[in-house]
Order: sequence, then C-alpha cells, then structure tokens
Amino acid sequence: MAAAKRAASNSFGASSIVVKRQKSDANLTDGRDLALSNGAARNGALVQAVPRTSGLQAPIMELTGHSGEVFGARFDPSGQHIASGSMDRSILLWRTYGDCENYGQLNGHKSAILSLLWSRDSSYVFSASADMTIASWDLETGERIRKHEGHTEIVNDISASPRGEEMLISASDDGCIGIWDPRVKRAVDFIETDFPITAVAVGEAGSEIYTGGIDCDIKVWDLRKKEVAYRMPGHTDSVTSLALSPDSQSLLSYSHDSLARTWDVRPFAPTDRSIKTFHGAPVGLERNLIRATWDPKGEKICCGSGDGTVCVWENRTGSLTYKLPGHKGTVNDVSFTPSSEPIILSASSDRNLILGELNS
Repeated sequence: MAAAKRAASNSFGASSIVVKRQKSDANLTDGRDLALSNGAARNGALVQAVPRTSGLQAPIMELTGHSGEVFGARFDPSGQHIASGSMDRSILLWRTYGDCENYGQLNGHKSAILSLLWSRDSSYVFSASADMTIASWDLETGERIRKHEGHTEIVNDISASPRGEEMLISASDDGCIGIWDPRVKRAVDFIETDFPITAVAVGEAGSEIYTGGIDCDIKVWDLRKKEVAYRMPGHTDSVTSLALSPDSQSLLSYSHDSLARTWDVRPFAPTDRSIKTFHGAPVGLERNLIRATWDPKGEKICCGSGDGTVCVWENRTGSLTYKLPGHKGTVNDVSFTPSSEPIILSASSDRNLILGELNS
C-alpha cells in the first residue's frame, strides 16, 4: 500500500456509542483498595468519607465504548489523554479528566490492536496489530499517515528509544525484531531470532534492546552489533511484558508463569541479575499478553491479571499492597499516569477501561 496519507474513518467525530460513568463501588470489598468517596450524612451535611488524592471526577471512572477486548491502553506523556486499542480494530482517544470525554476514533487496522505508544510530544500514536503491521496516526488531523509493513506474522509489542532520534522497535511472532524510523514506511532493519517475540523494551541510550518470547529467557541485544549481549533466565513460561525502570537501572518482566520479576540491567551487574519476584497476578485461562509497568518514581509496580484484578507491589519490599477489583475479564494492560497523582489505568477483556486513584 502506498505511504500517502489517508483519512481514518469516523475519526474525531466518532459515531460509536461511548459511555463514561462513575464506577459503582458495590463490588469493592476492601476499603483500602481505592479511595472511595461515598458521602456520609453528618449534622445534615454531606461529607466526604475518604480524602481524594487526584483530580479525577470520581475516584473510579469506567470508560466504555469498545465492542471488543481491550488489549492496550496508554497515557500520553502529559497524562491528560489516553489511547486504547481493541479487538474491534479501533483506537479510541479519551481525556483523562472531567467526563473522560471520548474525542476521537481511529480506524484502519484489519485485525486486533495489541500494543500502543505515544510520541514524545503527544502528536502521534503508534499501534501494533495482529494484521502484521504497525501504523502511525496524526492526532491533529485524525489521519493514518503511515502503514509500516514488513513483518510476516502478528506484531505483539512496540517500544521506542527514549532519547535521540525517535526510533520504533517491534516484536513479532515471526521471530524478528523490527527497527523503524516512523517517518519511513519500510523497516530500517530486522534482527532475526529463533523464537516468536512477545515483548520488547529499549534501553536509555537506545543501543540496547530487551526482548522476551516463548523460549522464556529475556535477551539483551547490542543494537550496533545485532547480537545478544547477555541473557537473563528465570521465567518458566512465555515472557509477555518488559518495562525499563524510570532510572534505567532495572527491568520489569511478567510471564505466563504468573510471576512478575525485576532484573539488574546496570552495565557491570553480577551474572545473576535477578532482583525480586512478585506473586499474586495469575495469568488465567485466556493466557493473554498481560503487561506490567512502573510508577513514575520507580517505587511501585503494577500488573494486570487473569482474575480481573490489578496488582500493585512496593518495589523495594516486594509486598503486594493493592489487589484492585472492578473488571469482569482479564486485565491485559495497566499504566500509571505520568503525573504525580496516584492514578492507574487498566484495560480488560471485558471491553472496558477503568481509571482509579490509589488512596496513598
């Protein structure tokens, strides 16, 4: 297909039925899970039971509008906007605050959208799809400006270099790591591996790539040499998520063995780079590509789960501090807001997204 711009149908005026509503707290059995703000009558006045910790309209907001499982959801770098991608082949754009307005819908992929990424300036969204392509979307015009082709199987994940020229890195079932300049349709290069790749992350300098796949090991690639610098064994099933810590010292992983783990990725770390193992997030029967992430300070990590909850651990101690209910299907993706507010976004196979504030 030519690389010329083409309008995304129904963009920025979507006709889909979209509902934003305060999530009922009836099924939240642990009062410390989220900062609920039920009113209590006292001397004839309505008072707030628990102090609020964010600028959300309510402590729990449910975003409904997708007609299929939601596999990816991400805040933009400002924390003001959200992009979500689904089995329904659409990307929905939301405002984080106020009524969580759905202000755009981007269509064009021919199969499920599995991973999303915002550009550093929030002007573009990049998407990876089961249709074997990556797409670049201009959020000012609502157009798909480029369809990146070259993979021969499902594209499971995308990441980007945090500094310098913005380069995209993709992970595919074809066993190839794709390296892309977002301004160009074709890949800059492919690195071929022996197994399908299900997760990818990029080091701070952009010269190291972390990959995980069905062979269970995490591999660290020297991008310049296009070869494995070292491996980090320890998981016993497919690795579905990789995320570098904010200080670039540690790598977070999640696997179908139902464990999240952290790894020391400093240049001269010991041979055994395993730091901590985090329990409590079962993969579930669907065995989806569940994602995990860090908070902006690297103090907490969170992960989706096959039991419909979001797990939050203290990174330093490894203790499970929250197990947040609310979804009715596997939680496939989670994200902390980039702002200082304790807000978590979750995306689920129940077709919904939830924004929730932590109470501490």
